Amino acid sequence: QVQLVESGGGSVQAGGSLTLSCAGSGYSYSNYGCMGWFRQAPGKEREGVARIYRFGSTTYADSVKGRFTISKDNAKNTLYLQMNNLKPEDTAMYYCAAAVWGAPSSDYCPTDYWGQGTQVTVSS
Repeated sequence: QVQLVESGGGSVQAGGSLTLSCAGSGYSYSNYGCMGWFRQAPGKEREGVARIYRFGSTTYADSVKGRFTISKDNAKNTLYLQMNNLKPEDTAMYYCAAAVWGAPSSDYCPTDYWGQGTQVTVSS
């Protein structure tokens, strides 16, 4: 059974940093076609933040480019999201996601598994 468990959320002031982690079990991170982070703010739809494909290519939402970095450690079966220069508009529940198959050439990453989320709150 696949499980994804996020951690690292919290409350920070604008300009601060947080690192989110997503520890998994039930499937090797080295075999996922792609993994990613999504977020959902109150009253808004869930949006993709960053993706990392099996062989390391990454994509980012325009709103976080240059501030957020996605990475993964296959040996530890852990996905990370380093978030710097946080802004109040980054406030949201952040979710880890994984897909057995992904297509980096078309940035296609159909999610098969979700974590339960971790809250990030940025105050001005």
